Amino acid sequence: MLAILLQTLPFFAIIGLGFWAGRTQIFSAEATGFLTRFVFYFPLSAMLFRFASNLSLAEIFEPRFVAAYLLASFALYALVLTVARLRGLPWAEGAMEAHAAVSGNTGFLGVPMLVMLLGAAAAGPVMMVLTIDMVIFSSLITLVITGTREGQLRLQTLTVLGRGLLANPMIVSIVLGFLWSGLGLPLPAVVNDFMALLGNAATPCALFAIGASLAGRRADRLQLAGWIAAAKLVIHPALVALAVFALGVEPFAAGVMIAAASLPVAGNVFILAQHYGVAPQRVSTAILISTAISVLTVSGVIALIGPMVGKT
Repeated sequence: MLAILLQTLPFFAIIGLGFWAGRTQIFSAEATGFLTRFVFYFPLSAMLFRFASNLSLAEIFEPRFVAAYLLASFALYALVLTVARLRGLPWAEGAMEAHAAVSGNTGFLGVPMLVMLLGAAAAGPVMMVLTIDMVIFSSLITLVITGTREGQLRLQTLTVLGRGLLANPMIVSIVLGFLWSGLGLPLPAVVNDFMALLGNAATPCALFAIGASLAGRRADRLQLAGWIAAAKLVIHPALVALAVFALGVEPFAAGVMIAAASLPVAGNVFILAQHYGVAPQRVSTAILISTAISVLTVSGVIALIGPMVGKT
């Protein structure tokens, strides 16, 4: 456990550095916004394209893998939503809490950290988890909130969802990478070197941006936010572990999936909560708490899945 903690500590140290820079105003909120956009559109997209272009969809789209992740995530979604409804919350708030509980920071934290810690073979499973989160669960929360507010789902809502997915550079990068891979052509050396050089900026910049974005958040409604954080950091990987063993997912991919499920609440959940005006402070606090605690919990999960991924 200590050895794994020491391996993950540099990643969280960069997050802490970003948090300090944001708190001391060395790095302003405006600068954080620009850095986040830079990572989102350029280094992270380059990294994902490069990974995908060296894989085939058949290598990572394994039905049992997808089924296990969806089964565990929807089970957690239902649990958190049920608890919220028992507390008397409206459907929209309950769905937002459930969305936070199943949506990990896979793009900015999971892809760079898990690939570096678990090896290049982790790229495929992590990208599959990222794609499911963005396509399935981000669409679901939009449909639930829109449906509860308008009393119906309109074609316009589905059109907006489709446009949003097509405009997401991470989705576009993964799709383009697989299309290139499908052509059976290697990346030209100059293109590969360009993508590698740009992609290498993703890890430190993304981690720093996470920390800087947390600096502007304040802890509020700790008990409720703590429940969401616990659901994300503990219950989600536990349910995923049960699902992968029940469905017989290949050990390495199963281990990567469990590690991905243990990641803290994704920052983009707050963007959705703020956009719709649904529990933004609660979600913000859950992101802050889960990210801070994940220094220990993610390290613990990676230590536990060590034998599955060939790490001891």
